[in-house]
Amino acid sequence: FGKKGVKGVKAEKKTQKKTALKKNIVPGSVLILLAGRFRGRRVVFLKQLESGLLLVTGPYAINGVPLRRVNQRYCIATSTKVDLKGADYASVDDAYFARTEAKKKGKSEGAFFSEESSKSQMPQEKKDKQKKMEEGIAKGLGADMKAYLKARFSLSANMYPHELKF
Repeated sequence: FGKKGVKGVKAEKKTQKKTALKKNIVPGSVLILLAGRFRGRRVVFLKQLESGLLLVTGPYAINGVPLRRVNQRYCIATSTKVDLKGADYASVDDAYFARTEAKKKGKSEGAFFSEESSKSQMPQEKKDKQKKMEEGIAKGLGADMKAYLKARFSLSANMYPHELKF
């Protein structure tokens, strides 16, 4: 909205700063997911990624939640903590979650319907790597903590979120 005949000053490009982590989220804390496929599940927070998203895991062997990226807006932090000794997640970053591009080419109608049913599966090496990474966490959990992580969170009658202490 500059004036006519006056050269405007170009605006500086703003760099996106890393999202600040909520004060009660620390590595090892248990979060409750509020949205997505695993809504209501309790997960263990591992670290914050460069994109600002949170790296969380179920662990998969306990409650079926794999290594995932989650926005902290869709999480409730609980006061429960899990020991992350022996867990090394330094190799996991945003590139780890990048999808492989499949070549798209013209197909006949028959080929289209036959290939539609084959969904993209996670490579076996990624599954093995994830299992190895989560092993340390799963071993360090007691029976009561495993039961807590397995249980889903939901609100029922006369439960008010603003009155709950997580």
